[in-house]
Amino acid sequence: MAEMPLIQVRGLYKRFGRQEVLKGLNLDIMRGEILAIVGLSGTGKSVFLKHLIGLIQPDRGQVLVEGQDIHQGGSGHLAQVRERFGMLFQGGALFDSMTVADNVAFPLQEKTRRSDTEISTAVTHMLKDVGLEDIEGKFPDQLSGGMRKRVALARALVLHPEIVLFDEPTTGLDPILVRSIHHLIADTQARLHYTAVIVSHEIPQIFDIATRVAMLHQGVILEVDTAARFQCSSNPAVQQFIAGAIEGPLTPT
Repeated sequence: MAEMPLIQVRGLYKRFGRQEVLKGLNLDIMRGEILAIVGLSGTGKSVFLKHLIGLIQPDRGQVLVEGQDIHQGGSGHLAQVRERFGMLFQGGALFDSMTVADNVAFPLQEKTRRSDTEISTAVTHMLKDVGLEDIEGKFPDQLSGGMRKRVALARALVLHPEIVLFDEPTTGLDPILVRSIHHLIADTQARLHYTAVIVSHEIPQIFDIATRVAMLHQGVILEVDTAARFQCSSNPAVQQFIAGAIEGPLTPT
């Protein structure tokens, strides 16, 4: 018997004013995989990601987590579903006025009843897991770009979510740091066994860690396959995108 997808996206439509962003998108996300969502800028990748966690409600269609529509059952059900997710926002979205320790501790303070000692221990362990030690008292503006990304990852993982969404997690980093963050994501995913969905423009670097790659174009999934097969696709639009070529069927939005 085939494994049931952890997340099923069925016939997703979303319009903002006159702009139709998603046009009947379908996609299965399997438990324990690293799925990369790629595509031209402005094609709705971040909008799609926000649908998965219920930050945006579709005009039509469903997001099913283990077969249950996240929007059926009211706000209480949606809140329960969101507890299974962690999210690393583009830019990290750290609180500038809070120390590193307070940033990472924030989800624990908001969503658990752990003692201050338990929270402090969890924060220290999580920072160590992402390769950071002895920086708890620093503020985000005292950190390098790569260190801020690691702190944001620690905050996203501190509750040990089942599913983690990454919205362009390496934006603004140099190629060496891009690979470092990618491998950190792969390492933590292997140890913590979460399902990862990564919106990325880092081509071809993202292929090094992705289990599968899905290309979003004109509001639908144009192609989805393993990273290896995706790179060998016979679809001219996929090959143009990978090569970054000006000439071809793709036109910037």
